[in-house]
Amino acid sequence: MQLTTAHLIVNPCDDEEDNMAMLCCHGDKGEMFMLTRYPDEGEVELTWDYEPSTLNGLKVTLSATRLLVEIAAADADALGGSDHLAITHGTAESDLAEVEETLQNILKGTGTYISEL
Repeated sequence: MQLTTAHLIVNPCDDEEDNMAMLCCHGDKGEMFMLTRYPDEGEVELTWDYEPSTLNGLKVTLSATRLLVEIAAADADALGGSDHLAITHGTAESDLAEVEETLQNILKGTGTYISEL
């Protein structure tokens, strides 16, 4: 599955939301994708088109123009039947360090983060 977005919206630690880490984007066709995690929770919440799912074992790869989210085949219903989502993004290079920090906070101890930056 694929999605194209102008930029990734992130917050590595939202103190107004109990230190929740959040990555979100909206596709050019109106799709919405979001990953969130509170620091005291062992699972990640993945929201696809406004339908949330709680998952373990995500694998996320970040490059300068692409974010690849891979989930277990058994959890494919969380992404509308697909086990991966490739997001093409135009996030500014100066913002990628914050995207990386956010993904590390979300996946720490519950998933795999791979940097291709």
